[in-house]
Amino acid sequence: MANAGCRRVGIAMDYSATSKTALGWAVNNLVESGDEIIIIHVVSPKTDHSSNKQLFEDTGSPLIPLEELREANVLKKYGLTHDAEAKVLAKIYWGDARDKLCEAVEHMKLDSLVIGSRGLGALKRVLLGSVSNYVVQNATCPVTVVKGAPVSKH
Repeated sequence: MANAGCRRVGIAMDYSATSKTALGWAVNNLVESGDEIIIIHVVSPKTDHSSNKQLFEDTGSPLIPLEELREANVLKKYGLTHDAEAKVLAKIYWGDARDKLCEAVEHMKLDSLVIGSRGLGALKRVLLGSVSNYVVQNATCPVTVVKGAPVSKH
């Protein structure tokens, strides 16, 4: 792949297996030298208890240097938990993932976004709503959906 210059590539990360697959796919197949990778994490308003939610709810957190996110007190400050396999976070939003990922595309002027798909069946997709479908339809940049294994029926 020829280098298209410095691009801003967003990668949606929620620490699920499919988001980790999407991260790996983006690093191995999309990101080139000189590109800027922005990991986007959306914290559900139902689970967040951090004081920073009030401060940054509309615009998301400031861009966080990766070395700071290795520190437990910084993770706690933003209401995140440590994940040994996925240590990298750069931008945190609070709210509905569908809306916040589309807002992130606009706010950070992303050239593309990579998102994992949970592989929900048709009924669950209708009932729960598919984040990836919504983002594909509403984001103003190209969106790559990386499929994971289908959800077990048990």
